[in-house]
Amino acid sequence: MRELLDQKQSDSFFSLSIQKYSSKSILITKFFFIKIKIIFKMKKSLFTLLYCFMFFIPISAENITISSPDKKLEVSLFLKDNSVKYSVSYRNKVMLEESPLGLITNVSDFSKNLSFVEKKEQTIQETYFEKKIKKSKVDYHASELVATYETFKKERFSIVFRVSNNDIAIKYMLAQNGETARCMVLKETTGFKFPKETTTFLTPQAPSLSGWMKTKPSYEEGYQPDAPLGEKSRFGIGFTFPGLFHVGKKGWVLVSETGVSSLYCGSKLSDPTYDGLYSIAFPEKEENNGMGSAEPGISLPGETPWRTITVGDDLKPIVETTVAFDVVKPLYEPHEKLKFGRATWSWLLWQDPSINYADQKTFIDLSSKLGYEFILVDAAWDVNIGRDRIAQLAQYAKSKKVELCLWYNSNGFWNDAPQSPKNIMNTSFARKKEMAWMQSLGIKGIKVDFFGGDKQETMKLYEDILSDANDYGLAVIFHGCTLPRGWERMYPNFAGSEAVLASENLIFGQYANDTEAYNASLHPFIRNTVGSMDFGPVLLNKLHNRNNDGGRIRKTTETFQLATSVLFQTPIQNFGITPNNLTDMPSFVIDFMKKVPTLWNETIFIDGYPGEFVVLARRSGDEWYIAGINAEKNVKKFKLTLPMLSGNITYLYNSKDRTPKLQLLHVNKRGKVFIDVEPESGFVIKL
Repeated sequence: MRELLDQKQSDSFFSLSIQKYSSKSILITKFFFIKIKIIFKMKKSLFTLLYCFMFFIPISAENITISSPDKKLEVSLFLKDNSVKYSVSYRNKVMLEESPLGLITNVSDFSKNLSFVEKKEQTIQETYFEKKIKKSKVDYHASELVATYETFKKERFSIVFRVSNNDIAIKYMLAQNGETARCMVLKETTGFKFPKETTTFLTPQAPSLSGWMKTKPSYEEGYQPDAPLGEKSRFGIGFTFPGLFHVGKKGWVLVSETGVSSLYCGSKLSDPTYDGLYSIAFPEKEENNGMGSAEPGISLPGETPWRTITVGDDLKPIVETTVAFDVVKPLYEPHEKLKFGRATWSWLLWQDPSINYADQKTFIDLSSKLGYEFILVDAAWDVNIGRDRIAQLAQYAKSKKVELCLWYNSNGFWNDAPQSPKNIMNTSFARKKEMAWMQSLGIKGIKVDFFGGDKQETMKLYEDILSDANDYGLAVIFHGCTLPRGWERMYPNFAGSEAVLASENLIFGQYANDTEAYNASLHPFIRNTVGSMDFGPVLLNKLHNRNNDGGRIRKTTETFQLATSVLFQTPIQNFGITPNNLTDMPSFVIDFMKKVPTLWNETIFIDGYPGEFVVLARRSGDEWYIAGINAEKNVKKFKLTLPMLSGNITYLYNSKDRTPKLQLLHVNKRGKVFIDVEPESGFVIKL
């Protein structure tokens, strides 16, 4: 035994040396042979087994597993060929195959020639409240892993994983190695490799300076459902977040990002490799009219935003996820007088000629009759109405218990959009002066349009507008803009972004009307899962013009339109209702729209498939709203289990002749409901 202990002491120094140079495979091999020889000399005893177990743990520390609290979601992290890889499984089914991690900076390459240093693990448990998202109270419980690696130059960086029951969040933390306190991130190697049976639901990134008045990318491209894995994007520059992936019979994966502020750029998914590997891609150099770097710059020590992966064997975790908000924090305190709610909006159906004093007064009256909080005054109000008369409108609105929101062009130099007011929101001194004027009139919100892309410089503009607006009590909606990335929680006065093929396209072309039901059935599964979506729903005119007597033809039913007021989530809803709807719609349709909320305490996925149909339940206070739409060309027979319902309920639907109907139904204690929904129609059930 003494001889054995002497040998062990001698080996302890050798063991430390080997760990120090563990990336040298030849030394590891030598180390194993020495240890195996010692073990065979030892007697077969419990002491021997314990010794073997204790010895081999440090060597396998480079292979790390982290699991969700319920143990169903598992991430494996490991070194392979001196690069960091990971894989993801759910209920023991592989959802992401071996995928790369790392990044390359102008200071060092953190994607290869790496060795493991250490790991730290902890449990995260937090309860937070955020009224502007799909669930007002969130209990976040996750396992956290911080795995640290170093280059052959001893430059360290860490990969942080947060794994909750259906969500994974990944970010990088860069240390300050030596005196260098800044770097440019040239590339992220973060990848997502899907099994070969996967199909995709993706929307392509649009080329910079394309589209109307060079305003793209405006994140308004369409989706191709169940597309083959590995199919390239339409324009060859990748796909906009979020991306939805159907992993055959195994389940679903949603990939996105969150926590993007002025300290980084927005990212997207690259076009895939031939074997189904998608990677993080930075903005195009041409974005923002070529101004600013496409690669983000960070100070050291510093960190990247989170990349998020939501996993489930069905679509429920995808629709209900809150990961975009779970891993971020508020950046400032909210202004005490911030307001959210419902608005009317003349421009959508009455278009540019309606931006005059008389028509805006008419829509103030409409908001008042509906009990809505706001009216949105759209582009060119500064020319067509003037600032003095805007002040008069604000006073008139106040007398009707309605408040104004004003439209602005974000533009400085990044597109040709001519609408005014412009050259105000892009500079600090002009912006603050304008916001002080709005505050003096009691204006409560702004809608800022036509942004230039995803570069860090553009992210800074978003943040500057939000921060300044909060100081003046203004809620902010962005249009012609990028996807929000955790902004509802990061920026307390953020009220939503468009970043979707929104309702204005129903006015511009018939094709959008022909495919309205299909597109609407996608958004709860993709775009609206990760952030508020300013779509502008509920167009009750059968013909999309001012007098309801011409223009594009609505193909969906009235109850379909009502359902979108519940299905599409954002804290300020700009509805497409017009004054004539008060008399040409059944009273129960208008009564419903008078009461529908925009802030929800709970959201539950009931049933659906992207591109075909969807049913959601949302709760506001004690009231439940269950809304569904059928995007298919045949009658859909729903067999729903709604345990939140019992007793008498209100059921809004369309008859076979597409006439809106209201019916009182009785639901038993089991919450079973059987209903038929006509093609391109919908329903709403209210307790």
